[in-house]
Amino acid sequence: MRPLRLHLENFGSFRAPTSVDFHDVDYFVLVGPTGAGKSTVIDAICFALYGTVPRWGDEKKTGLALAPSATSGKVGLVFESGGRRYGIVRSLVRGGRGTVTTREARLDELDPAVDPALGITELLGAVVRNLAEGEHVTAETQRLTGLEYRYFTQCVILPQGRFADFLHAMPSKRQELLIQLLDAEVFDAVKQRAADEEKQARAAVQAAEGQLASLADADEAAERAAVRRVEELKDLADRVHAQIGALRGLDGRVTELETALREARGALEALGAVAMPPYVPTLADDLRAAAEEAGRLAGEATRREAEELKAEEELSALGDKAALTLALRAHTEHGRLTSEIATTRTGLDAARADEERARRELDEATARREQAERDLQRTRDQHAAADLARRLEVGEPCPVCRHPVAEPPSHPAPAAFDQAERHVADCRAEEERTRRRHRETETRLLKAEQSLSNLQAQLAVREEQIQVHPDAAELRRTLTAIEEAEHGLRQARQAARAARTAAADAERHQTRLRQEAARALRELDAVRDTLVPLGAPPLDRDDLHAAWTALLTWCHGERGRRRQAADDLERHLDGARRERDAARDALCALLADKGVPVPHPPDPDAIVRAAATACTRAEGDLERVRDQRRRAERLREQIRVHREEAEVAHELALRLRANNFESWLCGEALGLLVAAASQTLRELSDGQFELVLDARNTIEVIDYAEGGMRRNVRTLSGGETFQASLALALALSDQVAGLAAGAARSLDSIFLDEGFGTLDPATLDTVATTLERLSATGDRMVGIVTHVPALAERVPVRYEITRDSAGSHVEKKTT
Repeated sequence: MRPLRLHLENFGSFRAPTSVDFHDVDYFVLVGPTGAGKSTVIDAICFALYGTVPRWGDEKKTGLALAPSATSGKVGLVFESGGRRYGIVRSLVRGGRGTVTTREARLDELDPAVDPALGITELLGAVVRNLAEGEHVTAETQRLTGLEYRYFTQCVILPQGRFADFLHAMPSKRQELLIQLLDAEVFDAVKQRAADEEKQARAAVQAAEGQLASLADADEAAERAAVRRVEELKDLADRVHAQIGALRGLDGRVTELETALREARGALEALGAVAMPPYVPTLADDLRAAAEEAGRLAGEATRREAEELKAEEELSALGDKAALTLALRAHTEHGRLTSEIATTRTGLDAARADEERARRELDEATARREQAERDLQRTRDQHAAADLARRLEVGEPCPVCRHPVAEPPSHPAPAAFDQAERHVADCRAEEERTRRRHRETETRLLKAEQSLSNLQAQLAVREEQIQVHPDAAELRRTLTAIEEAEHGLRQARQAARAARTAAADAERHQTRLRQEAARALRELDAVRDTLVPLGAPPLDRDDLHAAWTALLTWCHGERGRRRQAADDLERHLDGARRERDAARDALCALLADKGVPVPHPPDPDAIVRAAATACTRAEGDLERVRDQRRRAERLREQIRVHREEAEVAHELALRLRANNFESWLCGEALGLLVAAASQTLRELSDGQFELVLDARNTIEVIDYAEGGMRRNVRTLSGGETFQASLALALALSDQVAGLAAGAARSLDSIFLDEGFGTLDPATLDTVATTLERLSATGDRMVGIVTHVPALAERVPVRYEITRDSAGSHVEKKTT
């Protein structure tokens, strides 16, 4: 597993979306203050792959993944493994009770052609196929990396405080890891494959023996019999070839006579089939009669059309019927309007008299009202105090002294005062009624005047219209003449239309007869064309009936002559057939004598094919016998080979079935790893320490400072333990690809989290040199987390981690 791009969003101390680019890095260091988030970057890689982090203690715990103030987060990783590119995304969400769960997990295979320098979105978007989702992502990750989570954190990611896990592990646990790393389970597959191979080989032996038994008849005697049969049939084919030419000649003569007889009979049939169409004898008379009738009806149509044109001219000379009708209607309207004007004038005079009377009555009523008002005013003047006291109200100012009225004075009004007021009111009411009557008479007068004006205007229009045609009686006589002319025109048009229809029908009938004549002529030409090869004479095409008669006469004479020739051909054909059948029967007897099926029908080509086919089949039978003998020999060789394969597979399965094989394999691999780690440890410890295995494959350390004493690795100090653990980790990373069966595993990365602070400067320099050498090949990524400046300065790529109130941040720097 080699990471290319890491994306963090609200993961641990990384709140803002952060992308870490590893695509061009082989050796890097994560540096920064304590608590800045260096280990969180390594945790994010582990979480993306397996959904958990070693520092959390519990593999099922995810609550520490999300930033404390965040409600959701995401981790995405693009990595390569086994030559393929993959993308994995895990999304986190905080529930209502504060519980953090994985909302989504997805693992995809990505397109390796996409530039790894692109952003995380472009890389994750180049999906080739989906591999797993949800809870299945971790299992698929284990399949891709070849490591369970617990072994991944011992071989690839060595977290803080966990460096010594592999060093201190029990032999059984260490063996489980080696089995995964070395693909030791492949030997179980080899053992099963060997058993399957043995089974298949023995089945192949049994099958080959069965096939060999079916070939028991393919012996030397069978081959000699097949050779004799081939020789007999080749001799038969030669005799058939020698005699077939005569049969072909006879067969050709029969074919020629059959063709000649068929042509003679066809000619007789064609001559006998000629017949004159039934309509030809009367067609000429029908054409003449149709032409005469068409000419007569065409003349009748012309005469009727002339009568139609004359009627149209007579009608047009009488004038415009619509204009004359309007003029007559104007005379009628003029009389009606004159009568209505007289009546309207009488009504107008009455309306004027009513208006004058109503106006006089209004003037009189107005005079009475004015007199009553003057009488009322005189009464008020005579009784002013009583009138004023009647209008005073308590609290209002007095119009005389301007003081508020405290109490109304007691001045009773005289009876004459009330009587005068009532008289004024009556006069006013009477004046109003008289005024309304006057307005009504004025309205009626205006309407009468308007009506008279309208009638006079209409009368003026009618007088202008009748000036063109002042005589109404003359107008009526002209309109009557127009109606009679229209009736005559309709009759003339109907007669002309009927004449044109009759003429057109006659023309169509004449056309049909001409078409029949043309068709009869074409039929005559077609019949004669078929008879031209028989010697048909030329015909007179101007007289259709005579031409048909001449052709029929010739057909009758020619048919008699050709009937005699056909009889002669039939006699010759019978003799040729008898001669041909005798020759054919002789050849068929040759075939039957040699056991060759006689073809049906037995024509020359079929007889030749039958002889050749029999010969070819006999040669094929001979070749099959020889092939079966060769096949039997091959089967005997296959049986020998399969028996040897079965024995080899059986022996291999027996050897791999031993119970200590897996322990032996892991022990050998562990010995190689410890030897490689010892060499590194000697360099790191300046020759003081060396790792060895005891009889139970427990790792021990030889301390040369103590006279080469062997002791348990748990007795090492913290710095010494780090050196030994680092040596083992580097040996695992460096050696496992070569140890694995078929190179099935390859630890493409190793990440070391802290521990370098326990080393002295000399050892630190040795560690730095070792790490540089490990990453120098370019096929393995090495990443470390350290606070030691001397080590960090030697690493070519640094990821500087800082942290502020907004969270952690990463900056990539290259030296």
